[in-house]
Amino acid sequence: MYDLIGDIHGHAGALERLLATLGYARDRGAWRHPERRAVFLGDFIDRGPRIRDTLAIVRGMTDAGTALAVMGNHELNALAHATADPDAPGEFLRRHTPKNLRQLQATHEQLSPGELAAALAWFRTLPLWLDLGGLRVVHACWDDRRMQRVGPADRPIDDAFLAAACSPRGDLHEPVEAILKGKEARLPPGVTFRDKDGADRTKTRVRWYDPPEGHSFRTYAMAAEPIDSDVPLPEEVIAAAVPYASDAVPVFVGHYWLSGARPSLLRGNVACLDWSVARGGFLCAYRWDGERTLDPARFVTAAP
Repeated sequence: MYDLIGDIHGHAGALERLLATLGYARDRGAWRHPERRAVFLGDFIDRGPRIRDTLAIVRGMTDAGTALAVMGNHELNALAHATADPDAPGEFLRRHTPKNLRQLQATHEQLSPGELAAALAWFRTLPLWLDLGGLRVVHACWDDRRMQRVGPADRPIDDAFLAAACSPRGDLHEPVEAILKGKEARLPPGVTFRDKDGADRTKTRVRWYDPPEGHSFRTYAMAAEPIDSDVPLPEEVIAAAVPYASDAVPVFVGHYWLSGARPSLLRGNVACLDWSVARGGFLCAYRWDGERTLDPARFVTAAP
């Protein structure tokens, strides 16, 4: 059985406490459980105080076979930030703007050049999603149509793939953005909201798992992005939706910076495990034992 663990963002202390609560212990260089396996949902780097230790724990477990992991958008961003743009000499696939440099600042400050190079090489081995039969794991959005466009989840993350996925001109940019960063809808004219970093946004991430019909921007936006607009969704948002079937196996995501005193489900077969450990929340896991309908009592948390 599996213990799914959400976005860590360098908070290795919370990760150690969470693993201990779940019954894992250090043994032969890795955290291990006698009967269970962990699954990490990505976003290991940036923001937190112990990025090096976080990478050592997660990679140690995946190397030992006691855990699986998928790529998060922060890992993809780090790869794009370090990869030259073949269509723009002297530039990188993720431009070195002040905003992008701030996002990676903690990672660059805490890792030596050699450690960063080793981390980037490991990121290239991470699958974009996992289908484990009775459950599915992806960082932000499970969308079969877009996944078919990307190809196998474990396809090589080489420079050609990064160019196709990270350049706005690339043929894989739209599907990879949706899978690792979530789906967005452009807000009506004059409607904005301020995101967690203080920037005014004109797009909102949407509840991709729900059918969009009958929703307004207020009711279809993710909970972390309260939108003050009852304008109905436009046809293009409805046409682009691929709702997650209510009878499909459970799917676990991270990414969405949820908040609250305790975790809750997005739906009976959809759980987000990102509860903002890097912003005063907590690190969150779900202890899965084969159930088709998820149980809120199976969440386990650890303070940062």
